[in-house]
Amino acid sequence: MLPAEAITLMQRYVDGDAAAFRALYAGVAPRLLGYLAKMTRDRAVADDLLQQTFLKVHRARAAWVKGADPIPWIYAIAHRTFLDEARRKSRAIVGVGQGDDLPEVAADFGGQAAGTAADPGPDPELVRTALAALDALPDAQREAVVLTKLDGKSIAEAAQIAGTTPGAMKVRAHRGYVALRRALGGGDS
Repeated sequence: MLPAEAITLMQRYVDGDAAAFRALYAGVAPRLLGYLAKMTRDRAVADDLLQQTFLKVHRARAAWVKGADPIPWIYAIAHRTFLDEARRKSRAIVGVGQGDDLPEVAADFGGQAAGTAADPGPDPELVRTALAALDALPDAQREAVVLTKLDGKSIAEAAQIAGTTPGAMKVRAHRGYVALRRALGGGDS
């Protein structure tokens, strides 16, 4: 969704146009869900956080700065919602057993069950290795890599979403890239 279109839809939504909200949601929700799923590593939690995010957007719509691109604002709300959830979970850890007793259904990056796509896609072992390396990064570096490389955000947009400066975002992203390169056997530079 282009910023001009998002601004127009947000303005109409703030003015009470329910159809504009539906269009804004349809344009933003898929990528926002992808961002939340990458951050939480749990699709069900990401779905819940997406709904919480749009509830917060609805409640705070009067605080939106008229004429500003609403997408970074919505991502910032989603990011803060994710942080709240992460803090809540860290306070309520309950151990129920050892190991992974629940089987996972293999899926590709598009969410399709393994073996259902005509194109075999990337090597599953390479994907597992890359995801494990991404998972091992510190939270700030993982977020920087997810926002800049996987979600395609600019450094400025990623910094605004994460609530930091562009310089700090560049450092986080660079350190994340270097750590991933090392973990995947690509050298030290």
